[in-house]
Amino acid sequence: MGIRFILMVNKQGQTRLAQYYEWLTLEERRAIEGEIVRKCLARNEQQCSFVEHRNYKIVYRRYASLFFLVGVDNDENELAILEFIHLLVETMDRHFGNVCELDIMFHLEKAHFMLEEMVMNGCIVETSKSNILSPIQLMEKTS
Repeated sequence: MGIRFILMVNKQGQTRLAQYYEWLTLEERRAIEGEIVRKCLARNEQQCSFVEHRNYKIVYRRYASLFFLVGVDNDENELAILEFIHLLVETMDRHFGNVCELDIMFHLEKAHFMLEEMVMNGCIVETSKSNILSPIQLMEKTS
C-alpha cells in the first residue's frame, strides 16, 4: 500500500493533524502516536530522518515548529517520502503563505483536503501544486 499514516505534530508532541490509511482503533492510534512522537522528538538534528517502529518505517522532517511524520511500509523509498513531505509543505506554503502551526489548527479542513488531493488509499496520486490547490481556490471563490 505505501503510506500508512501522516502526522503533523508540534515541538511539545501535540498532534495537530492525523490522517490514517489503514484501520486502527482509537486506542491503537493513541499508543502509536505517543510512541512515535516521543521517539522522533528525542532525536537530535545530526541523526537521520528515518526510524523503524513496530512494522512501520517512520520518515520525518521538521519545518519550523512542526514535525511532519509519515509511516510507511518497510519496502518504501525513504527519499521519495522526504520529497513528498517537502511537496506537502511547499503546497501549504503556497496556499497559506509560510505555513505555521496556527494555519493548520485554524484551517484543519483545508489541510486535510490538500492531503486528500495528494494521497489516495496510501498512494501518492498528485504532485502538481496547482492541481492540488485549484479545488480549494474554487471553493473559496464560491463561498
